[in-house]
Amino acid sequence: VQLQASGGGLVQPGGSLRLSCAASGNIFSIYVMGWYRQAPGNERELVATITTDGRTIYLDSVKGRFTISRDNAKKTVYLQMNSLKPEDKAVYYCNTNRRSWPWGQGTLVTVSS
Repeated sequence: VQLQASGGGLVQPGGSLRLSCAASGNIFSIYVMGWYRQAPGNERELVATITTDGRTIYLDSVKGRFTISRDNAKKTVYLQMNSLKPEDKAVYYCNTNRRSWPWGQGTLVTVSS
């Protein structure tokens, strides 16, 4: 399986971005998927997960601001990020909740005025 994240960029504090992550292969729909992020000097952390039937869990610091969703037919997971803060700056990646697959390149999110 290959993972390709996209949608990052530079946004002002309070702004929004929508990230997408497409998976190759035919097994996407059976996995719990997650979005992770890694800021410089920090460990990679799990930001949000979504089960095969759409149940979601979020890191406390993003609750109420981020929304994870998935389209199994398109083998894609999304992360809608609203009310972005400077501390959200990081490279964002997707993977299963158990980090089962090789990491893709990720997509950089920068929040700055």
